[in-house]
Amino acid sequence: MALLFPGSGVETPFWLPPLVALVVSSFTSMAGVSGAFLILPFQMSVLGFTSPAVSPTNLVFNLVAIPSGVYRYLREGRLLWPLTGIIAAGTLPGVVLGGIVRLHYLPDPATFKGFAGVVLLYVGLRLVGDLARGNRRAAAAPAPATDSSATGWRVAGQNFGWRRYSFRFRDREHTCSTPGLFLLALVVGMVGGVYGIGGGAIIAPFLVAFCGLPVHAIAGATLAGTFLTSLVGVLFYQLAAPAYAATGLAVAPDWLLGALFGLGGMAGMYLGARLQRFMPERVIKLVLVVILLFVAARYLSTFVRAML
Repeated sequence: MALLFPGSGVETPFWLPPLVALVVSSFTSMAGVSGAFLILPFQMSVLGFTSPAVSPTNLVFNLVAIPSGVYRYLREGRLLWPLTGIIAAGTLPGVVLGGIVRLHYLPDPATFKGFAGVVLLYVGLRLVGDLARGNRRAAAAPAPATDSSATGWRVAGQNFGWRRYSFRFRDREHTCSTPGLFLLALVVGMVGGVYGIGGGAIIAPFLVAFCGLPVHAIAGATLAGTFLTSLVGVLFYQLAAPAYAATGLAVAPDWLLGALFGLGGMAGMYLGARLQRFMPERVIKLVLVVILLFVAARYLSTFVRAML
């Protein structure tokens, strides 16, 4: 039975959004990504939801889906609280700036798809480069667990400073620049505010590719940071909606549709976080590359056709 969602004008079977979210987030949550970067093109291309309101609706999905995955990583001792704080400090102001850019400069669906395609292509190519140069990182990456115990996968020895942040994971020391992490989070927050993904799909690959951090350790932190920025993003769009009421531009999120996606994502997030330590890091990144490049190619081809 198809349902009509008044906030977006979308009409779809009630089971389709949660099913799509379940499948997507079951895998992406292993990489510290909520899956919103794939839920968005599904909403635009399949459901025909192309107004600016699709961005905050996507963020509503994050709010409902992410807590289950974060809980699982926290339970297994793999939630990096200092890294979560750094990500939040940069992405929170960035997501507001990104929202302003989305409403003022990218309201047209074709232009928005072109922007989204460029972002996804860049992230995908960065991951391709990371895989091609992956000998050092592959050696540093944790091997798949051979038992069911999560004890050996706990993060230890976290040391936060204004210049450096470090922690121990799987008997290896990992360190990165605190200011560098903040600047990265700020830029990612702006992109996430425009794209409606909270930034996790971008910052997680960057932390792996540029900082050399293990995806098994940073996944919980990137999901937690994505949740916080998604909350700010949803509030921004909701408060901005009255200012655009006279223009006929849909800005406020479709809460019901976003929550329906989120219910499937909630189950998928927990499942992905539960199974993550059994999945090799290179396999996770390889599948993400294929997905990112496929979606980017579709968006860019749509944009080019609209411009011709």
